[in-house]
Amino acid sequence: MKVAIVGAGIAGLSAAYDLLAAGHEVVLYEANGQTGGLAAGFRDENWEWPLEKFYHHLFATDKAIIGLVEEIGMRDKLFFPRPTTSMIYEGKIVPFDSPWRWITFPGFNLLDVARFGLVSAYLRFTKPWRKLEQVTADSWLRKWYGRKIYNLTWRPMLIGKFGPYYDQVNMAWMWARLHVRTPKLGYFEGGFQAFVDRLTAVVTQKGGQLHLNTPVENIEQITNNGLQITANGKTETFDACLVTTSPGLLTKMAPTLPAGYLGELLNLKSMGAVVLTLALKRPLLPDHLTYWLNVPANSPDKSQNDIPFLALVEHTNYIDKSHYGGDHIIYCGDYVTPDHPHLQMEPDALAEQFINVLHRFNPDFKTDWVRKHWLFREQYAQPVPFLNHSQHIPDLQTPLPGLYFASMSQVYPWDRGTNFAVEIGRRAAQLILSQ
Repeated sequence: MKVAIVGAGIAGLSAAYDLLAAGHEVVLYEANGQTGGLAAGFRDENWEWPLEKFYHHLFATDKAIIGLVEEIGMRDKLFFPRPTTSMIYEGKIVPFDSPWRWITFPGFNLLDVARFGLVSAYLRFTKPWRKLEQVTADSWLRKWYGRKIYNLTWRPMLIGKFGPYYDQVNMAWMWARLHVRTPKLGYFEGGFQAFVDRLTAVVTQKGGQLHLNTPVENIEQITNNGLQITANGKTETFDACLVTTSPGLLTKMAPTLPAGYLGELLNLKSMGAVVLTLALKRPLLPDHLTYWLNVPANSPDKSQNDIPFLALVEHTNYIDKSHYGGDHIIYCGDYVTPDHPHLQMEPDALAEQFINVLHRFNPDFKTDWVRKHWLFREQYAQPVPFLNHSQHIPDLQTPLPGLYFASMSQVYPWDRGTNFAVEIGRRAAQLILSQ
């Protein structure tokens, strides 16, 4: 077969890898100037390693991507440090990422510790997700953890992730996060860009044709079940096509899809992402240990919260600063609705807004600590799973013969991430081969 893949992110590259291994011809179309999608990186002239545009790590349970890493000969480049995750309690940064730290957490009494541990263990060691998707995370967590624990821990995280949708997201999504995640976090020597580069090289060495800066404009069916794809004004015919972009982009590329399937795509909601990356001359977090700091949020209207982002990530408390020319790397990350002003705001103005609150994390912080900053934004970054979401996921095989769709909106109940991008990309490839 001759197969087109739209999008050379992790899902598209993984699918291409399997299709090429099966002896088929593969052409990848990528709208951007580099492969990797949301896992792609950038490099400052002072750095030895590139850095992800959007913070990334693996979990020790991420079997799909670890398996692919082994297949392409990179297992020796993957390592698993044990960084610290913290939260802010009464103005102080408090570690909150292990049973011992739950026991010693100053906001909990002994009854809170027991309740937190028992409910978390239930979610960790059972698999009731089909029942859990019938209730919201807001109502389930409030009921079983109790209002106090919920308001201290889970509610701010849900608000940070989903904003106005925080009380509509189903509990299966939260279960999936707690069920598989591990305290050890994986990273690559050379960053995720090293993995992207290796996978891209393997795909091209196997004969994959890669067209960068080539957005697909139209996909339509022709006779004999073939598909005609137009990109950059040029048209080519394929036996099959896999689209790995957002649902909204697919509706624009393939407007002749049946109305029912188009409706499923258009009904899917998602959040965008905004990440400001800072190279600092000094460490920001006073304890020099915290990698991930969950930021408190009280209002789903994020403009009403004291801090205008959901997480502060001090990357160099996880990966040594020597790889970044001695810079201390900070991510200020947030998820916002696709129409949020932060996705269109002038970059320097948004950077100033974020930087101006950093003294709340360290009273000694001064703006001259910032050597350089970068802003990255993406409209499609986090699917929003409502009640009974499994009943509303579009099939990987679309009603248009030969056209397939694999996106982060379909990895449910699992959360977005490189592991499930690999899994769904390879699953889509096997579906194409089976047809």
